[in-house]
Amino acid sequence: MTAQLLIYESAVPVNAQRHGDWALEPANDYSFSSRVNSVPLMAVEFPSAAAEYAIVFSGSKDAVVPAVILGMRGDQNLYLTKDGGWQAKYLPAFLRRYPFVFSSSQDGKTFTLCIDESYARFNQAGRGERLFTDEKKPTPYVERVLKFLEQYQIEFRRTQAFCKKLLELELLEPMRAQASLGSGEKVSLVGFMAANRDKVKALPAEKLAELARSDELELLYLHLASMRNFTGMGERMGSTPAAASAPAAEKKEPARAKK
Repeated sequence: MTAQLLIYESAVPVNAQRHGDWALEPANDYSFSSRVNSVPLMAVEFPSAAAEYAIVFSGSKDAVVPAVILGMRGDQNLYLTKDGGWQAKYLPAFLRRYPFVFSSSQDGKTFTLCIDESYARFNQAGRGERLFTDEKKPTPYVERVLKFLEQYQIEFRRTQAFCKKLLELELLEPMRAQASLGSGEKVSLVGFMAANRDKVKALPAEKLAELARSDELELLYLHLASMRNFTGMGERMGSTPAAASAPAAEKKEPARAKK
């Protein structure tokens, strides 16, 4: 989902020469996500996320990625408070890793730790956690960040395998969510997919058993149950609850879940 890189304005490799005296001030401030209406989600996060977010799939016939919907408009995050707080118990790992991110080599075998230097709490005033010691060695804080991102990459590969299976089984189809505002305006969100419940139930017994053994059947039903959270999206907008359905013709261009 390349649009999500909008979160990162100036991501550069972390190194002792450039960042030897820099520190990161911890804060529960997620204002950096104000312009995104969806973020990627790893399969391992489904149990925690399904209670509070609508989990969908974004991409094409060739590749998809799970995502949580944060807003019904293109640059809207309804989970963000005015002071930068987060209005949900669970925060997706994609957001928790900010301002850090891995960049990969072209062959995907080498990863480099990067940081968004534009992040307001990244400073040279000594506030918070330093990235390097006086001897220019990575601090325990940076080591923890590396372990978190390494685990994120492992879960990303597992999620890719899960999504590949859904495509092979042809379980996903385009969907639309719509909410009616108090003014009478209708707001629609498209550009995402969801599993077809009937297709899941119609799978051959051996395929269902395979999905059950791998716990992927549970992931599918967590995803389907999470679609009820579109109702909460409408309520966050102060509107008639949103509902998800198959796409239909509409005069006004709807917002899209960002990729």
